[in-house]
Amino acid sequence: MTKLSVNINKVATLRNARGGDNPNVLKVALDCERFGAEGITVHPRPDERHIRYKDVRDLKPAITTELNIEGQPSEQFIRLVLDVVPTQVTLVPDAPDQITSNHGYNTREQQQFLKETVERFHQKGIRVSIFVDANVEMVERAATTGADRVELYTEPYASLYARDPEAAVAPFVKAGERAKQLGLGLNAGHDLSLRNLAFLHERMPYIDEVSIGHALICDALYLGLEETIRQYKACL
Repeated sequence: MTKLSVNINKVATLRNARGGDNPNVLKVALDCERFGAEGITVHPRPDERHIRYKDVRDLKPAITTELNIEGQPSEQFIRLVLDVVPTQVTLVPDAPDQITSNHGYNTREQQQFLKETVERFHQKGIRVSIFVDANVEMVERAATTGADRVELYTEPYASLYARDPEAAVAPFVKAGERAKQLGLGLNAGHDLSLRNLAFLHERMPYIDEVSIGHALICDALYLGLEETIRQYKACL
């Protein structure tokens, strides 16, 4: 079964726009779980423009599903993850000023750094996923770092899907099948939506987890959070 992990960064963005604590990030996370999400994802950035480090620490003891913390593994980020000890950490090569993630790790060039970072997290029993493009070599190199999973960066799939679904999904199927051959778990995320998720899952039913935030929160404005989560889970 493919799990749905809801990324709640956009909830924090809305809260931070006005100050105060409305909407309450922790309550939304607990509601997502109550409505059927199997995980909560957060992506704290150095400027804390959405999820704050305090949010991450508040979430860990409260949620009952899997907590996935994703981000660029700066020393500050690594210390946070080692302190919180989530179920999973996803390593993403974001620059500090990036609006959103837009590429995966070059697991060939960053091989030694990734090996050392994976080992630090494994010492705490944290599952490690590396964010990669749908490129077989990047998947293969990720496997040699000791990572448990890769997360395929799905924005290129989402961009091409409306024009040519089969061409859009082809490199992801190829990369995903190679990941499974290597014994890697497989996650996917970025720009997945009610429009394109079911087709991806039909072609890749072996995906372990999808992490979805922006589209899901936008849909919830119209459908309500509970109905939105129900519809996303139906796609899986």
